[in-house]
Amino acid sequence: MNTSQRLENALSKLYNAFHNNTLNPECCLQCAVGNICNNTDSWKHFSDLHGSLQLNYVGLVHQRLGRLVNGFTPQQLLEIEATFLKGCGFSIPLNRKGTKPKNPTSKETLFKGLCAVVEYLCALDNIENVMDYKKIFETEEQLKMNFTTLYT
Repeated sequence: MNTSQRLENALSKLYNAFHNNTLNPECCLQCAVGNICNNTDSWKHFSDLHGSLQLNYVGLVHQRLGRLVNGFTPQQLLEIEATFLKGCGFSIPLNRKGTKPKNPTSKETLFKGLCAVVEYLCALDNIENVMDYKKIFETEEQLKMNFTTLYT
């Protein structure tokens, strides 16, 4: 499967963050986008609220100028972060009154968010979800049926 360099880099950073326990949805440096952006928080200035999909003035300027941060537009970065937060069980944008998981940094919570982000990143690059495990469990009979359906 051919993947883009930006997807390879993003997946590698997210994988390392997950396994090194440096993935934290409530921290702009250690969230999904914070890790993709090399643990910087410069991306947070594209929006007024963490988890918002609305670009602010700074974000709109960068978006309209065609600027990319590690291969992603400002709008894509906001969408990646919103996907991660929702996958972890947060209501977006983050605020004190919104819903949040009981343990935001548990491996289970982070894995759910990570799966959502990986699916979104793959969709951005028009490739199959690299974490789709269903094909592993296809039986030989199902594969024959799929092959027969394709060529009849």
